Amino acid sequence: MVSVSDLYAAAGRAGLLTSAMIGGAEVLVDFHAPDVEVLDGLGLSSDFAIRYPAEDVVLDSGHELVIGGVTYRVREVRAMGDGTECRATLMRI
Repeated sequence: MVSVSDLYAAAGRAGLLTSAMIGGAEVLVDFHAPDVEVLDGLGLSSDFAIRYPAEDVVLDSGHELVIGGVTYRVREVRAMGDGTECRATLMRI
């Protein structure tokens, strides 16, 4: 059975994910920024947010992370689907 982490690893190899520094570790995440095309132009994002495999990253409100040299603070984290994937909304600081 293929895990969510396996799917994210494949998406990372395909260049669909963004590198984030979280707690001193580099993690590939699905990053969405306001009015930025996502998933190779298949949609537009309206908020800063990341999606990531729950088993690879532990985040909570108030944590900070760096994406592309910009620091963000986690506003909220929600489990998605069966809980193997999470979505965190971010605030640029």
